[in-house]
Amino acid sequence: MSAPRTTPWPLVALFTAGYLAPYLLPTTVGRLDSGLPLTPTEAGAIGSALLLASAAAGFLLASRVDRVGPRALARTGLLLAALGYGGAALTPHVPAVVAGALVGGFGSGTVTAVAATGIAAQKDPHRVTTLGLLAVSALAGAVYLTVPHLGPGHAQPLAAIALTALAVWPLTARLTSRTARTVAVTAGPRLPHLRSGLLLAAAMPCWSAAQNSLWGVSGRIGLSQAHLSEATVGAVFAVALGLGLLGVVGAGALGPRLGQALPIGLGTVLIAGCIALSASATDLTTFASGEIAWNLLYPVVLSYVIGLAAALDPRGRWAVLVGSASSLGTAVGPMTGSLLAARAGFPAMGAVLAVGLLAVAVPLTAVALRRRTTTVAAGPALTDAGEATVRLDVAA
Repeated sequence: MSAPRTTPWPLVALFTAGYLAPYLLPTTVGRLDSGLPLTPTEAGAIGSALLLASAAAGFLLASRVDRVGPRALARTGLLLAALGYGGAALTPHVPAVVAGALVGGFGSGTVTAVAATGIAAQKDPHRVTTLGLLAVSALAGAVYLTVPHLGPGHAQPLAAIALTALAVWPLTARLTSRTARTVAVTAGPRLPHLRSGLLLAAAMPCWSAAQNSLWGVSGRIGLSQAHLSEATVGAVFAVALGLGLLGVVGAGALGPRLGQALPIGLGTVLIAGCIALSASATDLTTFASGEIAWNLLYPVVLSYVIGLAAALDPRGRWAVLVGSASSLGTAVGPMTGSLLAARAGFPAMGAVLAVGLLAVAVPLTAVALRRRTTTVAAGPALTDAGEATVRLDVAA
């Protein structure tokens, strides 16, 4: 009789703290633009710098989490996030804001690396990922509803991220000095499934760049093109993130029943249509429809992609590397969206991003299909502890 599943809430909390900055990107960039002497492109560049620092932390720590210890790294990352974002929120000086964003971004990336490594070591990484996405979506939705009522300025979203880092800190006491369980196979330093992992890592920056090019300018689309108030735009984002929770719940309930290729491939194609619709919005109905549909699909596909990366290496190295590669795309998103919108307008920006997503859906689906084939060929065997071992001799 199998033991009941326990939920690793510290990992869920770390996932939430690490991903909150990207989720709050539209309001963060918008507030930097309106609250500081910055152009929209300069504000987008600060958002990109923050996320680049996050990606750099992931690449640096991908193979070092277990060596240094999850607890120590998590506490370091949370401290950097609290100090960086908190310091940026408290100062009106642009150089200090940039420095704080860089420090906070590195902290977010450190926390995310610990969470990704720990989640990959779980028996059901997709389930834990969906719980993390539920938590961060709910928290971000609450922030979007609250920020417009707290007055102008750039401080509010940055302060929200800093306070979240402080709130998560006590849960780090439940982390071990090493990852949650030792992988049941003898795994050397070489990454397993090298070709699949590299293809996934190469495709994810493009996938994330398209998503966050829209997300980074969504607030401006609502304000300047659809002629909505900040409170209305914030309400649309909150509703969209709230309904996105339903998508994550559905993905968690379905689990592996649909495989990974169908949710990732078809979901990416549908997201491309949502981006084109949202970018062409000139009224509340079109804007809300595009943003809500996109937010409903995006976390679903992301949960399967993260689960796919975790399945490639139980030690979590591909999960961290793919997550960091995704952060690179996330980082260039605000700048890419701002430049495309400035030169060609929002509708043309949406069309370009949609075509790019259709192209990148092909390699993502190919990796998912290859993983399914090798899993069937490997045939998981059960150890005495009842855990499935992974055959590393199967070709990637």
